[in-house]
Amino acid sequence: MFPKILMMTAFFAVTISIGFYTRKHARDVDGFVLGGRKVGPWLSAFAYGTTYFSAVVFIGYAGQFGWKYGMAALWIGLGNAFVGSLLVWYVLGARTRAMTHYLRAQTMPEFFGARFGSHGLRIAAAAIIFVFLIPYTASVYNGLSRLFDMAFGAPYEWCIIGMAVLTCVYVVLGGYMAAAVNDFVQGLVMLFGIVAVIVAVLAGYGGYTNAMVALSRVPNDAQGAAGAMQGVFVSIFGPNPLDLAGVLVLTSLGTWGLPQMVQKFYAIRSSNAIKRGAIISTLFALVVSGGSYFLGGFGRLAAGEIAYTPAGTPVYDSVIPAMLANMPDLLIGLTVVLVLSASMSTLSSLVLTSSSTLTLDFLKGNFIRDMDVKTQLLSIRLLVVAFVLISAAIALVQYNSPVTFIAQLMAISWGVLAGSFLAPFLYGLYWRRATTASVWACFIFALALVCSNMAFGYIGSPINAGALAMLAGLAIVPLVSSFTPRPDAEKMDALFRQSYFNLHDNKIDAD
Repeated sequence: MFPKILMMTAFFAVTISIGFYTRKHARDVDGFVLGGRKVGPWLSAFAYGTTYFSAVVFIGYAGQFGWKYGMAALWIGLGNAFVGSLLVWYVLGARTRAMTHYLRAQTMPEFFGARFGSHGLRIAAAAIIFVFLIPYTASVYNGLSRLFDMAFGAPYEWCIIGMAVLTCVYVVLGGYMAAAVNDFVQGLVMLFGIVAVIVAVLAGYGGYTNAMVALSRVPNDAQGAAGAMQGVFVSIFGPNPLDLAGVLVLTSLGTWGLPQMVQKFYAIRSSNAIKRGAIISTLFALVVSGGSYFLGGFGRLAAGEIAYTPAGTPVYDSVIPAMLANMPDLLIGLTVVLVLSASMSTLSSLVLTSSSTLTLDFLKGNFIRDMDVKTQLLSIRLLVVAFVLISAAIALVQYNSPVTFIAQLMAISWGVLAGSFLAPFLYGLYWRRATTASVWACFIFALALVCSNMAFGYIGSPINAGALAMLAGLAIVPLVSSFTPRPDAEKMDALFRQSYFNLHDNKIDAD
């Protein structure tokens, strides 16, 4: 137990120290929310990657989809790297930075309000973000708790309380810059940790070749136990390519519309930094996401050690912890710090996004007319604490509810957020003709589809429902824009002309 406790103590000490060190960057709203828009490529890339990958991926998705698709789950990791990281940085990065500078937008709802000239859109976007980031946060708590239970035998409640307190301390102290610096340190832990864990787990199965041979002999239970096809879990597309494609779309394309991800482009300091950040982010995703799904692909080799429901179906969130349970104590401690690092970075980004959105887009100008900088900062800090408490309370309630799989919670959150925002944000950056009505249509469609499917289950998988909402939005915006009132041509000309200049200016003055 000593190595585990020592690693945890060092992790807590470094995290809180960074919070104190970065306080000087959080003296105004722009500094607290965006780090003064002067964040370099390494910090930005690691902040993006560590926000992307948390316990939800390492414990939830890698366990569930590695079990379902075997080695074909690697496609998800590759999609995360090349679509969810590389492509999004090149397509959205520079334009997001340029246009948000011109519009003086600090949040995604503020961008929608200014870009489409609608205060109602800004309020609606803020409400969607606040409500639907909560289930994602609960899923982060859930995944971490299972690993703590395996490593320390610690009660679920204490895991949640410890994680909540630690997040509050360093985010309240240093804001975005504290989160970004911690993300860099935590990202280094994740890179080293995932490699060490994969090597150790494969060694426990007799090495890579023996593990692959054993996996090839596992029958596909989806086809029936008797005479089931073997070798499907080492095949290139796995037993269910269609469902695999839905997961790939949700987890890779979904990042294009998530406010906590896109906000990283607001804060980066220059267009040149975006080019470097794209490469760093992609390499990070290849190691962390690719490594997680690669590890999860061997999940069925631990079939005798995982937990099962009374109906006999696997508890997917127990797959990865079961694979790690027999590792040496030192490696288990490293794994706990690895997943804690991933989860803390994601949680800090979620609470910062939600609290800043609620303050700047909902309270300011609506309920508090003359909200000075000091009041805004106080409000954001108080809401960071409130959001952590609310999400922690929901995580405790959720722990005893029928929804026990992490992937379900994340799919609902990502489905609504990315389904609502991806298409309007993308078209808003590139197409002058996109209308306010088309954005409303996208918001309503994504909310109706994902929420009604959650209630009635007519699509079945919330993951496929979320993927459908995102893809449908790409058609809804141009379709609705074709027959609804055009935006003001003069304003659009000024916006796109100045944004073009900003796009090629590496020294934009944020003031």
